[in-house]
This record gives sequence, C-alpha cells and structure tokens, in this order.
Amino acid sequence: MTVIQSIILGIIQGLTEFLPISSSGHLVIAPYIFGWEIPETEAFIFNVLLQVSSLISLILYFRNDLIEIGKALWVSIITKSPSYSEQSRLGWLLLISTIPAGLFGILLEGLVKLAFANPIMVAVSLPLTAGLLLLAELSGKRTKKLNQITWLDSLWIGLFQVLALFPGVSRSGATISAGMIRDLKRPASARFAFLMSVPIMLAAGLSAMYDLLQLPDFYLIIPTFIPGFISSTVVGYIAIRWLLKYLVKNKLTIFILYCTALSIVIFILYLNNY
Repeated sequence: MTVIQSIILGIIQGLTEFLPISSSGHLVIAPYIFGWEIPETEAFIFNVLLQVSSLISLILYFRNDLIEIGKALWVSIITKSPSYSEQSRLGWLLLISTIPAGLFGILLEGLVKLAFANPIMVAVSLPLTAGLLLLAELSGKRTKKLNQITWLDSLWIGLFQVLALFPGVSRSGATISAGMIRDLKRPASARFAFLMSVPIMLAAGLSAMYDLLQLPDFYLIIPTFIPGFISSTVVGYIAIRWLLKYLVKNKLTIFILYCTALSIVIFILYLNNY
C-alpha cells in the first residue's frame, strides 16, 4: 500500500463510517474499483488502524458527554441506583444496546469474514441500508427526544446494529433508522447511534489490536499508514459534526439515493468483469 492509497482510504473511512452509507462496504469496493492489489496482511493492519481512528473521532467529538455519562454510571453503581440521573440512565441504555452486536459478532465471526471477501455482497447489502433509511422516514413519528428513550428502544436499536456486521449495511444507517422507527427525532437518533457505537467499537478495536500484535514485524509498515490514520480521524470528526447539524432540518433522502445508485454501479462493474 502506498501513502496516497492510505490517505484516500482514510478519507473514505472517515466519511463513510459516520454517514449512513457503510464504511465497510466502501473499504471492500474501493480497492476493487481502483484496481488496487493490497496484500492481505497490510489490509488487516490498516483496517485495525482505521477502526481506532474512527473510535478516536467519536471520543473527541463526544468527550464531554462520555465523561459525564461515565461519572454518572460510576455513581449509579455505587449507589445501586441505575436511574440516579438522566446521564446514568442513558449510560445503562447505551450498554444494553451493545449486547446484541456483541453476542452475534462472536457467533457470526466466520460468516462475516467470508462476506468481506466478496464485493458482490456489498451490492446486495447496500439496498438494505437504503430500505432501512426509507422505512425510517415513512414510518417514524419523530417526536421523542434523547431523554425519552426506553430500555425497549435501546434493545431494538441494538438489534439493528447486528446488521452492520456485514459489509454494505451501514452501522449508523441501521441504528439511526432503528431509532427513528421507534419515533426518535433524527438528531436524537443519530446521537444515540453514535454514542452506542463507542463500547462496541472499543471492544472490536481491542480485539483487533491483540491480533495485530501477534503479527511479526508489523510495525515496519505502520509509517505508511499514519497519513491515512490522520486523514480518517480528521474527516470522521467533521462527518459527525456535519451529519448531526444536517439532520436537524433535513431528511435522509440523499443517503437513500446514494446507496441505491452505488449498488447498481457495483452490480454493473461486477457483471462486466464476468
């Protein structure tokens, strides 16, 4: 992998991890479209770094929220009062929402790895993301605020996060849609979706880092990936900020159209090569 490839893929990760258009899907199809032959070991190392960069973007943007939630959770544990405050209640709901993806991530690990090896899987899954976004716009009442989320809402959104284990299904798209279907306002749903991704991304990142440390001499190629890591972190932060502002007054229509169009393009490219 070259430095230029690293930067381009970093920008793609930063944008698509948080916009509801599937980062995993784009990282699968980008090398395929550009004709890049990236060695499997390099791809693995770089993907680990990108996971960490996205987590850093989230932590930087939501640092104040995460500190307050963490403090409130600690107090609620000491006092044995989950509803000690709005922040402690939100913290427990966020933890509940991570349970489904954690369980299914372990059970479906082999199947997920196979899916990532096939670009056509992205083309099949992108319409699912578009369909979820469309369903959210058509069915949700969008009347509930963040402090009105129930444990059932939290579990429901967590179940939708399971879909994002597969490339082409956007994590943010699936979880934002799930929240809107449960009548959350668009910005509130996006905020909860981003906050709930922190624990699962942290767990996935730690697991991937452990696997990375088992590779011999992995550190020798890290310098090539640093520009991509930086670009992913910066663009990811900007994408979070932009989307939360965009959803205050706008619908998800552009993302529905984009996912649908990209799926068609991938199908055409794939069929032309066979």
